[in-house]
Amino acid sequence: MTQLSSICVYCGSSAGDDPIYAESAERLGSAMGEAGLGLVYGGGAIGLMGITARSVMAAGGHVIGIIPQFLREREVMLETAHELVVTEDMHERKRIMFERADAFVALPGGIGTLEELVEMMTWAQLGQHKKPVLIANINGFWDPLIALLRHMADAGFIRNGFEVSYLVANTAEDIVPKLLAATPAAPAPRAAEPIPIADL
Repeated sequence: MTQLSSICVYCGSSAGDDPIYAESAERLGSAMGEAGLGLVYGGGAIGLMGITARSVMAAGGHVIGIIPQFLREREVMLETAHELVVTEDMHERKRIMFERADAFVALPGGIGTLEELVEMMTWAQLGQHKKPVLIANINGFWDPLIALLRHMADAGFIRNGFEVSYLVANTAEDIVPKLLAATPAAPAPRAAEPIPIADL
């Protein structure tokens, strides 16, 4: 795994009904930008998607929006993103988001956010990647999912050796530190062998 340089954030194209969701998206985006971490996300300009992206950019971070053609108008693309990738379909969108990110975070969101989060967890369970997956459990939003995962294990449907690996952060401030701690640092560059002056 490479050093953490970009985070894929899954989240709602709505801001939700509790102001803490928008506040947390803004704080996460600011923390990412200040840490020099880029954002890979669904390309929308509204809801938690837009708040996160604008906050990353406001803090000096790089933003890549990836959106399928059929959602360009429905979700309202963030035209000011540093890079916009328009895909043919959702499958291509998710593949590129996976390839361009070093870790994944799920803020509160709807069924699409849930589906993207669970897919990354499934791929990790099946050994297809080792990138950190973090559930941002803001105000206990994801408590039912976390309980369901425990229930699946207790009921014998998540067997030993096939555990679902994920991190949980209860506040926006905890997200970046937890991902940095879970991502191996890039190896230090090897020192160059000295060259005798006579050979220069």
